[in-house]
Amino acid sequence: MSFDFKRMLKFEHNVGEKEKKYRLYAGAALIVVSVFTAQIVLLLVGLVLVATGFTGFCPAYAGMGKSTCVAGDSAEATEKAAADESASS
Repeated sequence: MSFDFKRMLKFEHNVGEKEKKYRLYAGAALIVVSVFTAQIVLLLVGLVLVATGFTGFCPAYAGMGKSTCVAGDSAEATEKAAADESASS
């Protein structure tokens, strides 16, 4: 398995809608817990989860070539499907 930096720099959506919700909720919970326990590590992990959940892009997934997006989840997939349909017509 090789790490593909070019794919990682494209910033294509690779986090599905359901996983976005989980990341946002888990990240928010970790941030709240980190405030009360004064744990910097929990704060950083929570911020990363919130950021990847909000943007829909995970650099680790991009480097591994993984995607949890369903074909209809991202706007890019919808645009590609529309372009393919118009090209085939």
